[in-house]
Amino acid sequence: MIIALKLRIPVNFIVKKTIFKQFCGGETIDECTPTIKTLSKFNIGTILDYSVEGKIEEDDFDQTTEIIIQTIDKAAIGKDIPFAVFKITGISKFSLLEKASSNNESLTPDEQVELDKVKERINKICERAKKCNVPVFIDAEETWVQDIIDNWALEMMQLYNKEKCIVYNTVQMYRHDRLEFLNDCLQNAKESNITYGIKLVRGAYMEKERKRALEMNYPSPIQPNKEATDRDYDLALDYILENINYLSLVAGTHNEKSSQKLALALDKYKLTKDDSRIYFAQLLGMSDHISFNLANEKFNVAKYVPFGPIKEVMPYLLRRADENTSVAGQTGRELGLIKAELRSRKANRKTSAV
Repeated sequence: MIIALKLRIPVNFIVKKTIFKQFCGGETIDECTPTIKTLSKFNIGTILDYSVEGKIEEDDFDQTTEIIIQTIDKAAIGKDIPFAVFKITGISKFSLLEKASSNNESLTPDEQVELDKVKERINKICERAKKCNVPVFIDAEETWVQDIIDNWALEMMQLYNKEKCIVYNTVQMYRHDRLEFLNDCLQNAKESNITYGIKLVRGAYMEKERKRALEMNYPSPIQPNKEATDRDYDLALDYILENINYLSLVAGTHNEKSSQKLALALDKYKLTKDDSRIYFAQLLGMSDHISFNLANEKFNVAKYVPFGPIKEVMPYLLRRADENTSVAGQTGRELGLIKAELRSRKANRKTSAV
């Protein structure tokens, strides 16, 4: 696929009917409408995710900002889209964020102007989200640019999360310092009299993070193993539920044990299934057995629905698959579950017929 795209081989038709159809809602917001309606029929919300990245021109960043705002406007006219989402690297050069995050480098006047524009775009998105009463996620990035994003997320929350949780930051629990960070989030929420929105995920940059730490000779920010990540993720769920009056949670996970733990924990903390402060979230085309069963039991569930031009979204999807080492095994296992369910239904039909 990567080779075909680089050589500009006309594969769009094949891609759109196969992998794109499985994992994306369409090339435009309007093309996502059938997916939105289908998910809604099963009480699953849609999170429209404009998945175009890697741009370097200011005009492209402004265009991406406008499309993100369009997803917020779309969410405002119905209940089928409970959240919006954006990545800072979709509206800024990565190199600019990297330099702004470094203690050893200072920005040139032109770079400072660019950085100010990035913050203006963030505020423009969050301001529209507040106006439309549509919560918005700020996605996580690599550790060496995450601090400035955490700071911006908190600033937006201090502006817009006074009455309701509008802005959410993303916390990656494969980092070994994130339980401490969650404690900081709680203290900031109390001191600023806001609700701190948390989208809790395991993380997607593990190989890149470890490689960079090794090459630059600093301690890896990543957990030593998956067990440590799973442990901290589940501890974070409890921590957030214990402090739900100050924190809001969207549990972005394809992990069945964590999903089950959260579902059962609501009773423990005397919280209802439809509490608007607690959501489950998965990607379109993955973990449907988690999403649909939770929604069927009346929990709050939403699916990330990526969209955008095929040639521009496919590199994102392929990179995401490459970064997430569990995708191949997860997808194969889900296919096995689907086949087992089909065999079961076929056997039931035969039994009924007899």
